[in-house]
Amino acid sequence: MVKYAQNELFSITEISKQIGSAVTSIKEHTLEKIGILKNNKLEAVIISTEEYERLHKAYELIEDMEIASIVQERRKTPKEDYLDGNEVLKKYGLCLDN
Repeated sequence: MVKYAQNELFSITEISKQIGSAVTSIKEHTLEKIGILKNNKLEAVIISTEEYERLHKAYELIEDMEIASIVQERRKTPKEDYLDGNEVLKKYGLCLDN
């Protein structure tokens, strides 16, 4: 779980009154993140665009690695266990023609 310093936590009421200075703090890296509390429960986090893009790229990389792992595992399937595409279509009453 991510830890927050006291100065990184804002209630919804506080953040709505101080959004300009909060965004400036994030942009200038005075704060790394801002946690927004609703009824004393963390509901959302504000981060910089730069950090969001970095996290998004990391997520995409992990997704690609998972797909590569699945492909590698499936490549171990013996050819005699392959399914014929036409048989699968026929079994489920599907057709590739319009």
